[in-house]
Amino acid sequence: MTAALIDLELSAPVNLRDLGGIPVAGGVLREGIALRADDLAVVTPQDADDLVDRGLVAVIDLRTSDEVTLTGRGPLADQAVAYHHLPLMASIGAGMPQGGRVAFDHVSMGEMYVHMVETSAPQLATALSIIALAPGATAFHCAAGRDRTGVLAAMLLLALGAADDDIVADYARTDANMAAIQARMKPVMGVLLERLGFDLDEMTASTTDAEPMDISMRTLLARLRERHGDALAPVRAAGLTDDIVARLRARAVAV
Repeated sequence: MTAALIDLELSAPVNLRDLGGIPVAGGVLREGIALRADDLAVVTPQDADDLVDRGLVAVIDLRTSDEVTLTGRGPLADQAVAYHHLPLMASIGAGMPQGGRVAFDHVSMGEMYVHMVETSAPQLATALSIIALAPGATAFHCAAGRDRTGVLAAMLLLALGAADDDIVADYARTDANMAAIQARMKPVMGVLLERLGFDLDEMTASTTDAEPMDISMRTLLARLRERHGDALAPVRAAGLTDDIVARLRARAVAV
């Protein structure tokens, strides 16, 4: 689907970054392999052109079907870019509490990430295979580029042998962008959440506290190891093979 069901406010991403330069086993992650981003369905045509000029050949959309139905694919649908819809949640509504004020502390967010890995491991395995086999840069995104995108980024970095501190540091870089992210995502997520009886401003205010954002990612890594030994175990069991990891390393690791 390419058409949107609402009048979109197209804008440049505010949480887009190349993962190149992050230390991994045997070197660093090569630039031009993996880009993480906030919503790429609402970029401007110029932003879409710029991404393709930077070598973009594939997009992994981690959003739910209700999000995709609302926005379509946006200007990137007009580009010669492969599109893969791999939602890490069944729907926005399915993950919301039934009544009461929504409060997401950082530990709770980390526990939610664990649930994503354990229930959406096949999608994560497929996403890593796409990155391993793509002939150019792959961009992956959700709405904010923090939670679902952060989970896939963590699985990618784990597969490449990155240290926990470097995985956490990449995740925490989003913290400085949160005000801009929330403003950019409001036209879409505000509509979806309002339909479900929630207020986006209230929800995002509940995540603003003095604790560092990195708690969520440290919680994810710790809980996965407590429950599975290897933090990548659920994704390996769902289809991430040693061959794909080897291909990923051959493409992505610069000495």
